Amino acid sequence: MKAIMNIFVILGIAAVLVFAYQLFDQARTEQQSLVQAEAYLSKTKEDFMAMKKSKAENIANFAAEHHEPFAILEIPKLEKSLPIVEGVEADDLKKGIGHISNTAYPGQGEQIVISGHRDTVFRGIGALEIGDHFVVDMPYDTYTYEIRETEIVPEDDTTVIRSMGEEVLVVTTCYPFNYVGNAPYRFIYYAYPL
Repeated sequence: MKAIMNIFVILGIAAVLVFAYQLFDQARTEQQSLVQAEAYLSKTKEDFMAMKKSKAENIANFAAEHHEPFAILEIPKLEKSLPIVEGVEADDLKKGIGHISNTAYPGQGEQIVISGHRDTVFRGIGALEIGDHFVVDMPYDTYTYEIRETEIVPEDDTTVIRSMGEEVLVVTTCYPFNYVGNAPYRFIYYAYPL
């Protein structure tokens, strides 16, 4: 009996160590992506200013490289600055917040959808309320959005991604926020330009 208890203790310690390493690795990868996004923004802002095209043309023609950090999302209420990566595959979401590639970018006048994990980049996001802000720093400008609506949908509901006929920043994450395992729902924030 004592041997079985010792095995469970060892397994428990191993599980805690694996979890701690995963949290550490996630934070390290996210920080690297934030540094990359800051460098990208610095370089491309200079490039955009040097271009002969108008600012409107630069915004309309912008497209990020798949799997690369290209912008920074600031959440003032949570005092967070987070990298936005092009794509929402597992590796992209490990780096930061993912931008759904077939949606617009800030300034393009249509729906922008970004997504992140509730237990990593969006930890604490449940504290946001109607009226709080998201700030997106893009290579060509900075955009502030105000949360005006929220919604909870089933995890497989893709109707959230759609043409809205106006610029709307849609921020999605798993829900319930404190759920252990794969959450059955998605919490959606709809934020509009100020």
